[in-house]
Amino acid sequence: MLNIVKGFFSKISSDQSNGTVQNTAHDVRVAACALFVEMGRIDETFTLAEMEFVIGIIKEKYGLSPTHADALLADAERELSQSVDLWQFAKLINANYSIEEKLEIIEILWEIVFVDGKMDKYENYLMHKLSDLLRLSHRQLIEAKLNVKNL
Repeated sequence: MLNIVKGFFSKISSDQSNGTVQNTAHDVRVAACALFVEMGRIDETFTLAEMEFVIGIIKEKYGLSPTHADALLADAERELSQSVDLWQFAKLINANYSIEEKLEIIEILWEIVFVDGKMDKYENYLMHKLSDLLRLSHRQLIEAKLNVKNL
């Protein structure tokens, strides 16, 4: 299941010490995490299973301690509460990730959708919206869904 995200979070190498690069890396992480959180709570119930899944991805792929993962999640939730839409997050991801990496984001989002075993109309709507914001085609969206469903 977590093989889908292999390489996704390693985009920014650990040997880059420029503060701007580090800030961008943090910002992109917050942006991706914000999309994960929004997907988890779109149906108005961010379940424990969804929360654990998101935290597991953050910890494993960023190599973060539980404390740092919680801090990143808090940053993402704060940014979400201050945003008027999801465009700011998608814009940052579009500027920093390849199509393959954006497809990995979509697959992670599909996994969050199906953590509870079902998809409601709000999750479906948000998946299509995020696919558009990340400049992915409908075909890419459906292929990502099928990849997740066939795991």
